[in-house]
Amino acid sequence: MNKEEQLLISFRDLFNKIAWLNKPKMEEHLRGYKASEVHCIEAIEKNKDPNVTKLAESLYMTRGAISKLTKRLIKKGLIEDYQRPDNQKEIYFRLTEQGKVIYKIHEQLHKEFEERDKVVFEQVTEEQFDSMLNFLETYSKHLDAEIKKQGFMNN
Repeated sequence: MNKEEQLLISFRDLFNKIAWLNKPKMEEHLRGYKASEVHCIEAIEKNKDPNVTKLAESLYMTRGAISKLTKRLIKKGLIEDYQRPDNQKEIYFRLTEQGKVIYKIHEQLHKEFEERDKVVFEQVTEEQFDSMLNFLETYSKHLDAEIKKQGFMNN
């Protein structure tokens, strides 16, 4: 196995371990909500004037999937849609009070997980962080170009 394969397998294993460790606590505190719903709530809170297109791009989903997801979140009372006075054509989303509660629970859980894993990050030097971040940025840009080339974000 070459280093490239080793690195990709290590990324996958790391991601799977984090998901496996975090899953029971997430399910306990966010019972009744699918991961896609919670991530959509997070994206709505973190994006300025989030609409279907922005959410599709940030969550790597089709616009059709986002439309279904936002309808479900509206029905559950977690988000509401609105229009800006300067743009009556476009529909945007914002969290309701109930949606903000879910967002805060999710954020608190992430802080707990960060605290749990802090011991590892405290051992990493600035140079190591810079090197890893540089690699991730380069790889991410490559994948963005591939996604665009294959037209996935135009659905």
